[in-house]
Amino acid sequence: MSPIGRFVTFEGIDGAGKSTHIDWYVDRLRARGIDAIRSREPGGTPLAERLRELLLNEPMSMDTELMLMFAARRDHLERLVRPALAAGRWVVCDRFTDSTWAYQGGGRGGSAERIAWLEQWVHGDLQPDRTYLFDLPAELAAERRASARTADRFEREDEAFFRRVREAYRQRAGQSPGRFLVVDGRRTIEDIQKLLENDIASIGI
Repeated sequence: MSPIGRFVTFEGIDGAGKSTHIDWYVDRLRARGIDAIRSREPGGTPLAERLRELLLNEPMSMDTELMLMFAARRDHLERLVRPALAAGRWVVCDRFTDSTWAYQGGGRGGSAERIAWLEQWVHGDLQPDRTYLFDLPAELAAERRASARTADRFEREDEAFFRRVREAYRQRAGQSPGRFLVVDGRRTIEDIQKLLENDIASIGI
């Protein structure tokens, strides 16, 4: 039998800790003999990476931001994600459409109907097999961001924005409990990695 591809995403507000664990997770998959690749959104392909630079650094309206996010996603899906899954590979992605619901929807107040329409048009029924949501109170995430790299235009948003983003994420997790695994971002790195390790088998190998 051909190997079955799996699509795994890491989500959470900036500073919640998801990026700390993605490379480790991909390494654990490879140690199990799984052909896994790491990607990110926006980004993942040459064109999508160019759009990422605009999205993270250039001022723009919310509608322009929303459409560029989905334009980058469409290219990412066509050129990387779908071919990899069809070949039986695992794709581990730093953010996907749940981020759009959280940031452009919850954070910026974008239209849920418009996001839902774009989601259906751009990727239809394709959803991650597992989404790890790193959950952390906005004030703690802000403390972590303050000690990180130079902030992009999303990371410079105020605490109220990230509270809305967090709440939108939690609502998404509540709507799809079988897909989401909520990870308490306050736990130690070792505890989180043990949780992730134990969950890999449940996704299907």
